[in-house]
Amino acid sequence: MAITRYTKMAYDKADDMVFGTAKHPVSYGFGIKVGAGRVIPELNYAPRPGKEKDIALITKEYVDYITQDAVNRAVTLGFPDLQLETEWISQMGTNSKMAESIVSGQTALLEKMHDKYGINLAIRHTLPDQREADQGLRPKMDKLRTYPERLIISAEIACENGASLISCETMGGKELLDYGVMTGDITACLFGIGYLGSLDMSWIWPQFVDICKKNKVVPGGDTNCSGANTTMFMAGGYLDNDVQRTFSAVTRAFAAARTLCAWECGATGPDKDCGYEGPICKAIAGKPNAQEGKNCQCAHADLQGNLMAQITDVWSNESVEYHSEFGGSSVQCWLGSLGYEVSLMNTAIAFGKEKTLRDLYMFSDRARGPEGYVLAYDNAYKIGQAIVAEGKDLYARAKAAGLTAAKIIRDGNKKKEILLTAKQKDVLDSIIKTLEKLPDEESKFLDYCLKTYKDVPAFNPKNYDL
Repeated sequence: MAITRYTKMAYDKADDMVFGTAKHPVSYGFGIKVGAGRVIPELNYAPRPGKEKDIALITKEYVDYITQDAVNRAVTLGFPDLQLETEWISQMGTNSKMAESIVSGQTALLEKMHDKYGINLAIRHTLPDQREADQGLRPKMDKLRTYPERLIISAEIACENGASLISCETMGGKELLDYGVMTGDITACLFGIGYLGSLDMSWIWPQFVDICKKNKVVPGGDTNCSGANTTMFMAGGYLDNDVQRTFSAVTRAFAAARTLCAWECGATGPDKDCGYEGPICKAIAGKPNAQEGKNCQCAHADLQGNLMAQITDVWSNESVEYHSEFGGSSVQCWLGSLGYEVSLMNTAIAFGKEKTLRDLYMFSDRARGPEGYVLAYDNAYKIGQAIVAEGKDLYARAKAAGLTAAKIIRDGNKKKEILLTAKQKDVLDSIIKTLEKLPDEESKFLDYCLKTYKDVPAFNPKNYDL
């Protein structure tokens, strides 16, 4: 399948972007329409430990408890739409019968509930990328567990058994990202996220798209959860100082160029909620964006919980373990929080106040931290422009994204729009100098990285056909 790189922006200006509407809406499942005029809630969950020991037991957990509870609560509260997301546990990636039982069971129940109550329903299945760089990322390399082959099989199982759409959190380039974070080496992060990660996604996503087309399933998108989210969580909040938040923000810009590859390979969106780089990607491609923020406190905290809702089309709670709470099961309680937030967004759309609410979301967290600052939709648009200006060059566009983000933060600090510590400034200045000194040519950058990082644990150029 041909890969079409983005060379222009989908939107004429940043202000054209709002939540609930995308340039290229997508329909799937049982009545779900994304990016077509209203935001869709997406409930994410995880089974209780121990249920995976038996296929019947884990299927009951996912179908009779989690799915049934969630849809019952959505109907009870009068929510018109609900999208579920099953992020496959590792056992589903290695046990085909378990995966088949869960996927087909959830789909059958959703169809039944849609017919019974008229609620619009769909389910995203997020495939587990269990590939290990030291064992090999491509087929026939991993002789121990055959994880590359299992990843393709997982896509086939999901599509053949009723998934509405599929996504993945691919792992390509993580070995360099981890090294870069541990050593404070921004070039290693650029190489890992922006370059190697893009190569890996450009290999795997055409295969996912082909499998989806054969089965009439929507290929959603990817996320750099394994990379930029690592730096974001290590950077943490105001009590944390292990990784500077200026460093994290720049790696997030790299991630946008990487995540975009799924859509360039034919995926249609919505992309994956934990890809905080989503606003940049939506600005470029105009495809539906899934995000998480303040309603995902069950999974983690971040410094831009309101801001991430600014232009989203699917709003997620991230993942909550199934258990009992005072208000019902955990999935029911978190769905309530999620659904009412989406209701507020959709009410704003109905009253023509979506841009007002969008800006309130954005300004609420714009100055809270560097990552939120570069993801504010106006700045996200600028990073998108830097990416498309470099077109088909995977290295140049990732470098341009990072350098643009760094300069946006520097300029924002000079204008006193965002405050930085002395350490954050030092790291930011170092990043700008480092990125500006890197070669313009991809071949020279690659030669440099292959020599510099040849001894990084688990790094094998053959994983990327290099």
